[in-house]
Order: sequence, then structure tokens, then C-alpha cells
Amino acid sequence: MAASPGGELLVVAAALYDRSGRVLIAQRPAGRHQAGRWEFPGGKVGAGEPEREALARELREELGVEVRAARPFMRLSHAYEDRAVELSLWIVERFTGTPQPLEGQALKWVEPARLAEQDILEADHSFVAALRNLAPPAGEARE
Repeated sequence: MAASPGGELLVVAAALYDRSGRVLIAQRPAGRHQAGRWEFPGGKVGAGEPEREALARELREELGVEVRAARPFMRLSHAYEDRAVELSLWIVERFTGTPQPLEGQALKWVEPARLAEQDILEADHSFVAALRNLAPPAGEARE
């Protein structure tokens, strides 16, 4: 696993949109840090792994989708009581496949304006605020 220059755990996350402009969030499964809370799909960046490749790998493993186009959107650091993370949120502009809960996690599509009503991880709160006023990617997100 890669650590950021500040020693934090480096994590990529995706803002994945459906045809209605809703964003996909995933519930952290039992046995994981902050289990039961909601987050943007993604995961840890491997040592020496480019963030874009980590994003594509994580979405393939977690959701069974293939990222065709994505761009970095926002980066932040967050300290929990037991760990510090550096999060890199990417806007997925195009993907193929239908998201599936391949790791046993619950999934749901939420309108960006309603994300703040969900029990989202504290580290993702700034992402929620930024996505609230962002227009979804132009056209269909899926190919």
C-alpha cells in the first residue's frame, strides 16, 4: 500500500454517475474500519501504482465496471483517531458495465443534493459539499 508524502494512507475514490445524474455510494461491510457507514467507491493505492490505474482496478474489483475516462477532481487529507488518509476523488466520465456489489457491500444511487443526508464517512464530507453543485459528466456516463 502506498503512503502519501505526509505518511498518510493514499486512497482513490470515484464519483460515478448514472443516467439520471445520481452518484453511487457504497456501504462499508462488517469487519472493516467504519463498517456500516457510506463512502464513495474506491480503495487503497498500491506502492508505485498510478492513481488512475488504482481507480480502475478498485472499480473493477468492487463493482465489476471498466473505467473508460476519468479525471482527478479534488484531494484532501483526513485524520481519524486511529489513522490518517489522503483521499483523491476522481470524476468518472465514462465507464462500461453495471455496478454490482462484488465485495458484499450495499450500493445505492443518490442525488448529489441529497448526499449530505447519508451517513457518509467524515473524510468524504468535503467531497459531498463539492459534488452538490457540480454538473454530472456531459452525456451518458456509460458506453
